Amino acid sequence: MFFAPSDQSGVGGMCREIIRATPSWRGGPGRYDCVYVAKGGVDVGFQSLLVARVRLFFSCGYNGCDYSCALVDWFLPVAGEVDELTGMWIVAPETDNQDRRVQSVISLDSIIWSAHLIPVYGNDLVPIDFHFSETLDAFKAYYVNKYIDHHAHTLVF
Repeated sequence: MFFAPSDQSGVGGMCREIIRATPSWRGGPGRYDCVYVAKGGVDVGFQSLLVARVRLFFSCGYNGCDYSCALVDWFLPVAGEVDELTGMWIVAPETDNQDRRVQSVISLDSIIWSAHLIPVYGNDLVPIDFHFSETLDAFKAYYVNKYIDHHAHTLVF
């Protein structure tokens, strides 16, 4: 469970959100949610964020301290501005020179909010037997949906 500041949550001041990283969700395929990660620095809006898919939550200890972490796959912006037609940023999976997904271990403290990605479908038809669980591996680019909720719209302008 993940808690984030929220002006819509009332006097409690926090809104609860679940971000999943599980190989099997309710007896079905795995569920690996996407998140916004703080980049640090002076940028604002989407330029202050990175987009990642959480593959694993874990904690590790070092010198008597426990650190809550996540293993993530990265998505990078394909341009320095939003898509003119949709008003949304477009990201693509970050890959190395052998076309493998780039992964990192990050602190849970750097996760800001969940992210919603919409595939850039192109002109080809999606196969009739295509399963939604393959979406984040099957497409070459994704729209960052800033219209999904209040927080996304506020974060990703």
